[in-house]
Amino acid sequence: MEDTIEKLCRQYTDLKDEEIKVIQMMAKTLQPLANMEAANMFIDCRCKEGDAIVVAEAKPEEAPSAYKNSVVGMLAKAENEPAVARTFNLGIATKFMQARTQEDNYTIQSVEPIRFDSRIIGVLIREKCITEPAEEQIDSKKYQAIEVPIHHMVSENEWLTEGIDEGLILVDTEGRVCFRNMYAKTLFHKLGYVSDILWQPYRNICLTKWDETSESLETLKEVRYGNYYLWIRQIPLKNKNGIILAVIFRDITGPREQERNLILKSVAMKELNHRVKNNLQMVASLLRLQARRVGSAAAKRALEESIDRILSIAVSYEFLSHSEGETVSLKKVLESIKNNTVQSLARPELKVDIRLEGDDMMVDSDVAVSAALAVNELLHNSMKYAFEGRDHGSISITLKKGTVYSEILVADDGAGFQPEHTRKDSLGLNIVKMMVEDKLHGKLRIRSGTQGTSVSIDFIRETADFIEVSE
Repeated sequence: MEDTIEKLCRQYTDLKDEEIKVIQMMAKTLQPLANMEAANMFIDCRCKEGDAIVVAEAKPEEAPSAYKNSVVGMLAKAENEPAVARTFNLGIATKFMQARTQEDNYTIQSVEPIRFDSRIIGVLIREKCITEPAEEQIDSKKYQAIEVPIHHMVSENEWLTEGIDEGLILVDTEGRVCFRNMYAKTLFHKLGYVSDILWQPYRNICLTKWDETSESLETLKEVRYGNYYLWIRQIPLKNKNGIILAVIFRDITGPREQERNLILKSVAMKELNHRVKNNLQMVASLLRLQARRVGSAAAKRALEESIDRILSIAVSYEFLSHSEGETVSLKKVLESIKNNTVQSLARPELKVDIRLEGDDMMVDSDVAVSAALAVNELLHNSMKYAFEGRDHGSISITLKKGTVYSEILVADDGAGFQPEHTRKDSLGLNIVKMMVEDKLHGKLRIRSGTQGTSVSIDFIRETADFIEVSE
């Protein structure tokens, strides 16, 4: 047993040599204690990661055991054994709490801290099957005839103490719970306390540290207890009518779980967006390899255009994977589209100045992808056709956030064209129209002449739910 204890403590805990020897000495007393108490006895030590690990055990020799197999080396998780976690956290004993065993059974636990040089190095645990009568539990009936100073207040104002959506506990001068409302009784039962907390020592059931001799100001704290999150307020009363402490608490597990689920959802969405971006980039890489192998210039050009379209979608998901919410800066997305266009379509004989200016707006993924695809097509058209026979040119992308309509304006100073003569099967222009009309629910306006071409994309602000971003 001593070798097993030393091995487990060195592997899972931060206990020092002399502390491990204390645990080994305590373990030698487990079997006599198990026989005397007719209960299972354990020693748990806290792991470096926070949970506890069982390092020693003893089963009663002449009484039923709560376990079929050995649990030495198994973890005692806080949500399954709140009494163990409470004693480690508060440094005080915990009596008669329900626990869920490693074999998925239920027992009643009492836990005592094991100290060495004022440090808690482990806990001594006594367990009995929950089906057995708990003769140790406090019989609160014998206290029913006791008159307490708050008896009149409780009987006259029961509607108040039972009507509030909070737990209320009052502690008398002897340190016992002399009053608890139904909310408190129900909650402590859910936490694992198998007997009524009324008339139990408050020290045995308190969920946060409390010093009976302290006259400090009230404390307000949020604690996690097993699977529950609790808001606890302790108010010292300095012996007012025989009451020294009032404790108010509320179960806030629901709101905290919702916050946790939202965080998990946000993390999952970021991971999903990151994977979508990676998959799109992989598809683009495969198409790029294929483009190098084809002999047809037209086929190669079609593959390169497809690569640019795929990468323009990937840009949106790249930003979404790093954003805090489910929206992304449209200006940053279009900035990447602009840079990618310059890199992919740059020609040595042509110098084109592309500027991005105007308002920023936060948009969701659908709007970002649609706008990125539309602007990508417009930039490609300008770079390919607007500056034929010239060595320089300029393109501007302007974002305007309006009260009702917002606008993306892409303009160049090229040769212009006649929109009515554009081929109906033009893929690039059809993509722009589809993105604007079907995805952005907006309007597309094209103006072109000898001074250049401007394309305006207008869409209703409420459709995309835009939010202005401060520069």
